[in-house]
Amino acid sequence: MGSAVSRERGGEAQPEQPEHVRVAVIGTGFGGLGMGVQLRREGITDFVILERADAVGGTWRDNSYPGCCCDVPSHLYSFSFAPNAEWPRTFSGQPHIRSYLEQVTDTFRLRPHIRFNSEVRSARWDAEAAHWSLTTAQGDLTADVVISAAGPLSDPQIPDIPGLDDFPGRVFHSGRWDHDYDLKGKRVAVVGTGASAIQIIPSIQPEVKRLTVLQRTPPWVMPRMDRGINAVERWLHGRIPATHKARRGLLWLIREFQVGAFVKRPQMMKAAEQLAKSHLHKAIKDPELRAKLTPDYTIGCKRILLSNDYYPALAQPNTELVSSALKEVRGSTIVAADGIEREVDAIIFGTGFHVTDMPIGDRIHGADGRSLAEHWKDGMAALRGSTIDGFPNLLLIIGPNTGLGNSSMILMIESGANYAIDYLRALDRLGAAALDARPQAVQAWNDEVQRRMQRTVWKTGGCHSWYLDANGRNTTLWPGTTGEFRRATRRVDLNEYDVLRVPARAPQTEEVAA
Repeated sequence: MGSAVSRERGGEAQPEQPEHVRVAVIGTGFGGLGMGVQLRREGITDFVILERADAVGGTWRDNSYPGCCCDVPSHLYSFSFAPNAEWPRTFSGQPHIRSYLEQVTDTFRLRPHIRFNSEVRSARWDAEAAHWSLTTAQGDLTADVVISAAGPLSDPQIPDIPGLDDFPGRVFHSGRWDHDYDLKGKRVAVVGTGASAIQIIPSIQPEVKRLTVLQRTPPWVMPRMDRGINAVERWLHGRIPATHKARRGLLWLIREFQVGAFVKRPQMMKAAEQLAKSHLHKAIKDPELRAKLTPDYTIGCKRILLSNDYYPALAQPNTELVSSALKEVRGSTIVAADGIEREVDAIIFGTGFHVTDMPIGDRIHGADGRSLAEHWKDGMAALRGSTIDGFPNLLLIIGPNTGLGNSSMILMIESGANYAIDYLRALDRLGAAALDARPQAVQAWNDEVQRRMQRTVWKTGGCHSWYLDANGRNTTLWPGTTGEFRRATRRVDLNEYDVLRVPARAPQTEEVAA
């Protein structure tokens, strides 16, 4: 890529045009790598994958905190076109998932397409040229199509806490773990009790001097049915692929059947609540602590968490659960909203990511010059979770309302990538420069998604979660099965798009000396 160079022409130095590619993909997590594989399988090799870091992996590269693992079964949390018979556990950890992504990168020959240390600083639609102009940390380029797979779990969110900047100890987020800092013997505060925090807490509790956990809202925690996958199972899946496919299919089917309870009949979640309460009662004998850990909302309203060691860690003598948010920091002292004060050496934030306000939105500018963030100021919305009116030839992998509450995001990623491939086919078939989603099509799709959302446990369960935006709308999750989404994204419906052609240009003439 690099900077533009000059060439001599007619006695004058002419700036060379930036490199041009047919497709520029942003990110090398599951979304970006899966998109790259589908492009190669389609026979498209004129593409680059722009990665801000120096290695692939996305959230599974960035989240390297102690105990980091997946809450979706391994055989479902992998690409359908890249089965892995060597998963060591039914729920695999971060190192194994990251290793799998490295393996996919090499198996499908994606590495030559990847530009590392190439964070996208801006992407602007050039209406005259009918392409995207991108500025990256390594230089400029243009692309016919941009596919953003930056993902919603990529930019950590740390709340604005008074006095935090003056804290003399160490502060970091779960998504940017400080491996150079030794927690042994330290007084540590963990802020938050979400999916990352409940893995971190039991991992560090045995080595820290004192652990203070600040909890705004208790999560529902279910047993983690994890075990090692034995050599016979691995041999069988490797030698007889049909067994692996059957295992994956069964895992998928079970989760498809669960969707009804989340999206249509939240009252069916009562059985799951009883199981979670039993799990809590077995682990926590102290009635006061148990009361603090009992949620007052319907299970599933917030993300359901899986752990066998979270509750036991909270019951240890060196752990204290504070049922209140972090209000301020005074020197080395943290102050909770209920007035409790504790002196600590380190503060670890497990406070999630910018999900409903994805930072990539500030860097992408559409046909009218407005940023995607401005376009979404009243809430995120995209046609079939992928395209946005006024942003021609921009597609999203894991866009608005494509998240899941109970199954594997890899299923949604593959559907989004398949839609992008059909989008490219449509461009070729039409001989068009671009497609631009019609506003009424985006509106109709979003209205239907939000209509279906009203019955879901995420809206009726009595909680406020990170699934909801500032206006209280769930712009994050998909209110249906993964099969429904796959059918909805199987083909591009051209009735939902305006077809853009390359603007005609007047022929250029040169003056010739008589």
